[in-house]
Amino acid sequence: MRAAAELTTAAPGRNVDLLDNVDYRLAETPEEREEIYRLRYRAYLREGAIRPSDDQRVTDRFDNMRNSWIFGIHLDGILTSSVRISVASPENPVSPSMDVFPDLLEPELRAGKVMIDPTRFVADPDREKRFPELPYVTLRLAYIACGFFNADLGLASVRAEHQAFYRRVFLHKPISSPREYPGLVKPICLMAVDYPAMRDKVFERYPYLRSSYFERRMLFPRSGERSAALNLSEASCGCASMGAGA
Repeated sequence: MRAAAELTTAAPGRNVDLLDNVDYRLAETPEEREEIYRLRYRAYLREGAIRPSDDQRVTDRFDNMRNSWIFGIHLDGILTSSVRISVASPENPVSPSMDVFPDLLEPELRAGKVMIDPTRFVADPDREKRFPELPYVTLRLAYIACGFFNADLGLASVRAEHQAFYRRVFLHKPISSPREYPGLVKPICLMAVDYPAMRDKVFERYPYLRSSYFERRMLFPRSGERSAALNLSEASCGCASMGAGA
């Protein structure tokens, strides 16, 4: 699905409308997912996050969970990055970060909170240098998910050297020391943000993180649900066009 908002401030010193050329595509077919699993392998291997393997793909059990959505981010029609969005809630408590940080997150679930857990964020090693805005464009999906699922917390399980980015852009705060993550060579830390409390402040600084109601409705329904979501959205707004962000 083509992104709707304008990327007015992506990286320092750059003013581009990159989102005009971005398609967020939910990977549902075996072929779409396989392409992303192999992209993960290339990206992780290039940065030394995994060891070489014969099958040259990275996948795990969370890829097939009903509360997980795998997205491919396409620039000019080419798969350039990917992220997996998992939604942990009292009804569906299983997620990647829950596995690694249960002592920190289970109390939040017992309190009835909904948490957006983005993981497997990767970028094509051969294209990411051309698009320094990729982290912003890709992780925008996590903020879209927070709005769609009425999240209480936005999570980020990241390596220590990446914490500054999440702190600066999404106002995440570190809440753990480094821990081992299955399949990765380097340890990760858990960060979190109170989404309802910090949302407006983040939107004020980075307006392109906003999304329209139409965009949210179209991104997360799976293929069998999408036509119903489209019909409902068209009926409610009287048109098929997407607003610039709400």
